[in-house]
Amino acid sequence: MTPRRVLFLCSRHRLRSPTAAAVFADWPGLEVGSAGLADDAETPLDPAQLDWADLVVVMEARHARRLRQRFGARLNGKRVVSVDIPDRYAFMQPELVALLERRVGPLLR
Repeated sequence: MTPRRVLFLCSRHRLRSPTAAAVFADWPGLEVGSAGLADDAETPLDPAQLDWADLVVVMEARHARRLRQRFGARLNGKRVVSVDIPDRYAFMQPELVALLERRVGPLLR
């Protein structure tokens, strides 16, 4: 099944996940959301977002571990994919955009 609702997660929801949401917001037939897993995230993850999502894309493997520790019961076998993008890019930095397109794009086709 091709995902239609994709949730992007990073630590503080300042750079990577907001960039991912912006990059994929205009893809036909796709709805996107984003949040952060840290307690001090700009937009902390709301558990209802997990219920909404078909696919959860995390930026690092440690995000997947934290997500499962904190919200494992809500995942109910939901697909969680780490795209291994470190926290060293600025919001909408061209290198980050290209990396997201290369690593996330194939998951959405």
